[in-house]
Amino acid sequence: MKILFITNLVPRENKTFSGVFVVKRLQQLKRFDISYEAVSLVFTDSKFVSLVKRVLEKDISKPLKKFEGVHFRTGILEGNFSSLLKFRLQRNYYKSLVLSCVNRIEQLVDVSTFDLIHAHGMYDVPAGMAAQALAERYQKPFFVTLHGSDVNILMPKRKQEYSAALESASKVISVSNAVLEKAKTYGYSGKNAVVIPNGYDPEVFKPMDKEIVRKELDIHEKGYKYVGFVGSLKPIKRADKLGKIFHLIAKEIPNTMFIVVGEGPLKEKIEKEAKDLNVIFTGKLPQKDVGRWMNAMDVMVLPSRNEGWPCVVLEAQACGTCVVGSDNGGIPEAIGFEGYVVKEGKDFEKRFAEKTIRALKDGYDREVFIKRAREFSWNKIVEREIAIYSRVV
Repeated sequence: MKILFITNLVPRENKTFSGVFVVKRLQQLKRFDISYEAVSLVFTDSKFVSLVKRVLEKDISKPLKKFEGVHFRTGILEGNFSSLLKFRLQRNYYKSLVLSCVNRIEQLVDVSTFDLIHAHGMYDVPAGMAAQALAERYQKPFFVTLHGSDVNILMPKRKQEYSAALESASKVISVSNAVLEKAKTYGYSGKNAVVIPNGYDPEVFKPMDKEIVRKELDIHEKGYKYVGFVGSLKPIKRADKLGKIFHLIAKEIPNTMFIVVGEGPLKEKIEKEAKDLNVIFTGKLPQKDVGRWMNAMDVMVLPSRNEGWPCVVLEAQACGTCVVGSDNGGIPEAIGFEGYVVKEGKDFEKRFAEKTIRALKDGYDREVFIKRAREFSWNKIVEREIAIYSRVV
């Protein structure tokens, strides 16, 4: 079997975590009798746009052509003002954009040699719509994987186009039931959909002795509890409320050390609000180091306002660490235990802190989380996807 992957999500120079779940899937294909080519669809920035992004401290890093052994053929589209204006002025803007994507992909690979096409993401540029156009042109089956923000943020703006592309797919894979149900509210029937979540790397995220790890990280304090957060410090993650949540926990359990793994615009706010607490800011870390910090935590918190499928939940559980999260998006599905999920509503931060405190005081059986996480290893996730491929090809 030979598969053409098209993705909007790809690691970049300064954001190697971007699209890492696509990379992990492709790495697993080496274990099976499947060959592939991967094309990343990205816009280039003009010099003026790059300058504006620098001033606004926005990411301007380029997409990587190779990451962790996975090669990407980069389908770069012109992102200068004149080319974008040309697209926008056309009556059928999206059709013109998709046609440009198709033409670029055809320059990179011989589409006729593939058995099927699998698109990851319905972003701008919409990989799923490019896959749809190619599938129609070459009479190939195509798949689309929905990852979350493509549905939650972009689909409301293009309901008709997105729904039409999804309906015509051989199979739509959603990373969570929450994402699938959201897509249905925008007109997609869901009749050709299946839920297969993102996975985790068991070589990186595995249980370690907490005391030893804390000593190695030089954060060991006798009698302390350790509460952590892993993710971007942005409003969507509710990072703006971490300071308040930390204070409520520390009020009940003074000997608590807080660990914040990640970067983002809210870092300064959190530092200011939590200056009187024991808080460690690690910054952005490679995955192998994230696994060690997760092992150091007693509880990881994820109070996000929305998530498609939060890989960090399974990564933490694979380390044997309890996760307390909000009931938004795919978080409850990922956590898998209702007792660690906090519903939205009045006094959310107070109730979230109380749930975390209860987990710290009551303790838990690490093996329960470790056993559950094993079902979501990348190898098992890709096996499920290949089984669906085989029924179509």
